[in-house]
Amino acid sequence: MAKKNTKAGHQARKRFGQNFLQDEAVISRIISGINPLPGDQVVEIGPGLGAITEYLLDSLDGKLTVVELDRDLVPILRTKFFNYPEFEIHEADALKFDFNALASADSPLRVVGNLPYNISTPLIFHLLENITHLKDMHFMLQKEVVERMAAQPGDSLYGRLGIMSQYYCRVQPLFIVAAEAFSPVPKVESAIVRLVPHAEYPHPVDSIERLQTIVKSAFMKRRKTVRNALAGIVAPEALEQLDIDVSLRPENLTIAQYTALANWKAS
Repeated sequence: MAKKNTKAGHQARKRFGQNFLQDEAVISRIISGINPLPGDQVVEIGPGLGAITEYLLDSLDGKLTVVELDRDLVPILRTKFFNYPEFEIHEADALKFDFNALASADSPLRVVGNLPYNISTPLIFHLLENITHLKDMHFMLQKEVVERMAAQPGDSLYGRLGIMSQYYCRVQPLFIVAAEAFSPVPKVESAIVRLVPHAEYPHPVDSIERLQTIVKSAFMKRRKTVRNALAGIVAPEALEQLDIDVSLRPENLTIAQYTALANWKAS
């Protein structure tokens, strides 16, 4: 049964997409999935009332960095964890935060967080842009977002988020979290996902910007054929030379085919 946390006296704010995790069994399962170890450089995004934070601190010998936007939560967190001298809070918007500044060559970041539904997708793209400084990521997201990240060609949820996530990382959905584990109770289920950056990209591209342009353009017109969706972006001869069926829709192309289009150069 979900554990009610009213000690902090903080009212969840809809504009920040706040739904505070309170189920101890779920929290324990999340920590087990993350497996934080002393010496890990962990950053928690959106700690809220510190439900996961407390477990992380105990696993990390008290060293943890968190990024929290809600200024009213910052003093609550400072008070709750005042006895952890290496607990560091950045009052900042994670969408604009420079995660690179926290990493070093010999200590890549492990990023965790119960991400607000309203910023989860742009925040994931922001983190993917900093992928060279990340060891792994564990997020609580809306279930559908996790399904989109893990979707395969032909799936109705396959699109830009899944292609770019899988280009950079191995995407591993872990488990579903019922809405009742939160307060206030959201209208949707959540899920935990693990993202591990590829040591070597399976399908490297010469220009990530080119790949992003092609994928974004394709899925802005996902109901059209590949020929029409990519008109003006990809030369018709590229589709022909790469043996891509022009009658397919964008959701039918594999990541390998998208990267091949990004790398194609006229001879």
